[in-house]
Amino acid sequence: MSQHAANGLASRAKVLTVDNMNPNVKRVEYAVRGAIVQRALQIEKELKEGVKKPFNEVIKANIGDAHAMGQKPITFLRQVLALCAYPELLQDDKFPEDAKQRAQRILEACGGHSIGAYSSSQGIECIRQDVARYIEKRDGGIPSNPDNIYLATGASDAIVTMLKMLVCGEGRDRTGVMISIPQYPLYSAALADLAAVQINYYLDEDKCWSLDTAELRRAVNAARQHCNPRVLCIINPGNPTGQVQSRECIEDVIRFAKEERLFLMADEVYQDNVYAEDCKFHSFKRVLFEMGPEYSTTVEMASFHSTSKCYMGECGFRGGYMEVINMDPEVKAQLTKMVSVRLCPPVPGQALLDLVVNPPQPDEPSYHQFMKERTAVLATLAEKAGLTEQIFNAVPGITCNPVQGAMYTFPRIALPQRAIDKATEEGLAPDMFYCMRLLEEEGICLVPGSGFGQREGTFHFRMTILPPTEKLKIVLQKIQDFHVRFAQEFS
Repeated sequence: MSQHAANGLASRAKVLTVDNMNPNVKRVEYAVRGAIVQRALQIEKELKEGVKKPFNEVIKANIGDAHAMGQKPITFLRQVLALCAYPELLQDDKFPEDAKQRAQRILEACGGHSIGAYSSSQGIECIRQDVARYIEKRDGGIPSNPDNIYLATGASDAIVTMLKMLVCGEGRDRTGVMISIPQYPLYSAALADLAAVQINYYLDEDKCWSLDTAELRRAVNAARQHCNPRVLCIINPGNPTGQVQSRECIEDVIRFAKEERLFLMADEVYQDNVYAEDCKFHSFKRVLFEMGPEYSTTVEMASFHSTSKCYMGECGFRGGYMEVINMDPEVKAQLTKMVSVRLCPPVPGQALLDLVVNPPQPDEPSYHQFMKERTAVLATLAEKAGLTEQIFNAVPGITCNPVQGAMYTFPRIALPQRAIDKATEEGLAPDMFYCMRLLEEEGICLVPGSGFGQREGTFHFRMTILPPTEKLKIVLQKIQDFHVRFAQEFS
């Protein structure tokens, strides 16, 4: 008798196996943290163990994680969070009075005056009021109701929650959700998990990844043959493509959503990240209301923002919000019930969000340092956006659109047929083969375009522009050298 059997642990089949688990989970893919990132982590371990490589470090340019890339936290944000986490510091003269006042206000709104307590499920009320005031100011005075604000565990959590509310039906009545291609893989992953129907509409790479309503119409008409299109998702500024939509384009999208009776989801987490001089961020809500009551009283919409991007880059705190517009009151009650199941978003993330929407004012002691740091971060990103476009476009076989906004570039790469054949032989998408070779030879971790979706026969990669300028120059030079070498090898 085996030792296991003697201990009453006779072997038996597992209750949960890969064959009987939720099939939707198996369909989920998330390229930003996919196979190439797992290999990058393995290589980092190998380097620590002394394995010789042609490089000394792995540079992860695969994800928009600003602080991991070396960006320094904004002083005021961290001062207030420190005071909230350890209130005894309120007696310390090193902290400015406006930071102390913000911390005291937040703590007074918390159970037991502690950010360790649960909050209300929709989020702390005074923070939702600050979010509403921020939206009103951003949108030129258009009213925002705190009751329509839902604080969230980053924008991602709110997006998935909203999709969950929208998906229903079976067969040809199953909800179809329109997403841009290229897309941020959160959307395709969430739709796979929910067994919703993904409806692809393609951005126009030849026109700086612009959105065309004729393409939206093509996509929705084709989809109506096999599902019920109900949702249109927009990312502006774009991820992974970095485009900033014009006001005219946003108006066209809103008209289209009204005509086709689509619920609009506006992912606006990069709203402060606009670099091109001829571009400006326009919120979907502001444009909707300025189009008049025909649209502002009928088009249903949710918009999203986050503490993870813009100048803050505070990804780990998981702060964000969603504002819902024109939602049926009975549906809103169900949404509130849904978020209640998770109890509440992380309270430190809520506190951080409050500082983003209620930053230091000109008459407060922290204002000048705050503005200096904020301006420096955004100016540096703008400089790196231009540098990236310039260097990539100087490489034969790489074509890079202007990085108008957000934190990424999505250049197109020309791959020799022999490289495509070799990738096929190894069971890899051609741009995955390319990115994996780049990782193994140069220690640069990028995400292949196939993980975001792209037109058939085209190949891309996504790279963040977040590394410090000098390191970014090294990354760009390594990619340039690799691409020339790769093209020669397979020519």
